[in-house]
Amino acid sequence: MVGMISSWKIPVCFACLLVVVQAIVLHLFGQPWVSKTHALMLWAGDVHSAENSQQLTDWYTFSHIIHGFIFYMALWYFFPRLTLWQWLALAVGIEAAWEITENTPMVINHYREQALAQGYVGDSIINSVSDTCAMVVGFLAAWRLPILATIAIGIFFELWTGYWIHDCLTLNVIGLFWTPDFIAKWQQS
Repeated sequence: MVGMISSWKIPVCFACLLVVVQAIVLHLFGQPWVSKTHALMLWAGDVHSAENSQQLTDWYTFSHIIHGFIFYMALWYFFPRLTLWQWLALAVGIEAAWEITENTPMVINHYREQALAQGYVGDSIINSVSDTCAMVVGFLAAWRLPILATIAIGIFFELWTGYWIHDCLTLNVIGLFWTPDFIAKWQQS
């Protein structure tokens, strides 16, 4: 029992340290800790509002849960000898690195060129940390759920957010490299 308990302590403490580093780096980038325009909210549901990417959760939280699904499956496949907790620390490191990258001026400006993110100013630190926590929720769900259930939930989240806000993880990834005109027009409607 003692070995099992100690086997999770170092990776989980490292993962927590990575989230602290994520928050500090975003602070150094000049990102606000919380929304500058509104009190802290649990959910910001209007992707066109100034509260998008500023509050605890928003429509993009579902994409971060899917990140957790993907990271769990990829780490399980490519690094079978590592423990669950080591996979989790790696997943948090990947997510924190993305959250930092996402809030660089280059990526913020790139997002602003897209239909849905024209007023995007980056994430508040609370939103960014919450996104990393959502990834952890997805990661742990993928660990506990059958693989087909995880895939089904991921597809559901993609279709659901795609329907409601005309954006999802797939479109976000495509948009980082190229946005076809028909997608841009659909997202503006």
